[in-house]
Amino acid sequence: MSPDAITVAEETLPPPAPERRFLGVRITPLTERRLANFRRNTRGFVSLWVFLGLFFVSLFAELIANDKPILVWYDGRAYFPVVEAYAETEFGGEFATEADYRDAFVQDLINEKGWMIWPLIPYSYDTVIADLPSPAPSPPSADNWLGTDDQGRDVVARMIYGFRISVLFGLTLTVISSIIGIGAGAVQGYFGGWLDLIAQRFIEIWAGLPMLYLLIILASVVTPSFWWLLGLMLLFSWMGLVGVVRAEFLRARNFDYVRAARALGVSDGVIMFKHVLPNAMVATLTFLPFILSGSITTLTSLDFLGFGLPVGSPSLGELLNQGKNNLQAPWLGFTAFFSLAVMLSLLVFIGEAVRDAFDPRKVFK
Repeated sequence: MSPDAITVAEETLPPPAPERRFLGVRITPLTERRLANFRRNTRGFVSLWVFLGLFFVSLFAELIANDKPILVWYDGRAYFPVVEAYAETEFGGEFATEADYRDAFVQDLINEKGWMIWPLIPYSYDTVIADLPSPAPSPPSADNWLGTDDQGRDVVARMIYGFRISVLFGLTLTVISSIIGIGAGAVQGYFGGWLDLIAQRFIEIWAGLPMLYLLIILASVVTPSFWWLLGLMLLFSWMGLVGVVRAEFLRARNFDYVRAARALGVSDGVIMFKHVLPNAMVATLTFLPFILSGSITTLTSLDFLGFGLPVGSPSLGELLNQGKNNLQAPWLGFTAFFSLAVMLSLLVFIGEAVRDAFDPRKVFK
């Protein structure tokens, strides 16, 4: 074939498809197919956006539910009490302590020379409402949409803050435990032998321990906090992904491309985390939403039993316990139940959609 014919043939070829990238990461055709499968699962796709929307809103809980104004304009100057604490003397008061913006005296001082913008819910999670129309727990009203708990605190505010701390706790625990579990499973499956045998025996013994009882015992010995509970639960939660990753590495370590990489002198670390791990992540990613829901459930159980977050912290488990102890106030139990039911259902639906997206046998019509 002459050079002119080759040139004409090349000109008639369709142009190559442009390379697609997202945040600097190249999107392969396989990734596009998985994303398309995920979008076709309407229930999981909608659940993802609903969950992200709820979580995003809860991140700004201080601007939605707070006993401090968002903005105070006083004597020609702007103040932001949500961000910074101001003394009462800043507004013409007598005390050098932080101003109580719910006090009628402070409100009159500010209104004389300015104005205030309050959040949608003028109560924080720890605000004790003194002027309730009925003894606490008081029923829902125009001021307290879902009523108050047995200590006179607004239920909506505690639900918003409790949702945020539950999701943040679950996400942090899921990420850290996944890193540890993936690393342990990768080392076991890749090297095998005595290392794998001894590690498996240790995991079998460690997994056989009653996790919830040990957490209750340890939480009763020390003063619980967010990071302390995270560390205690991390002792047991990392084992959830070890088996899956180990099986993938055991299967892939004798593949031809792994043997070829070894023959070329590629280090074990590069082979493990650059060549084998991407294949193992397919099975791993499908478990993450379920691990997240399990972490939230464990935290709720500890809070319900009184061994979770410090007393007074916004917690859905503590709200559920109040519903159990105050059967005459059904709004407490219903609020906690539906909050947990919606949150966990959304996570399960997302997990099912992720599982279907990575399943090559799944075909959507």
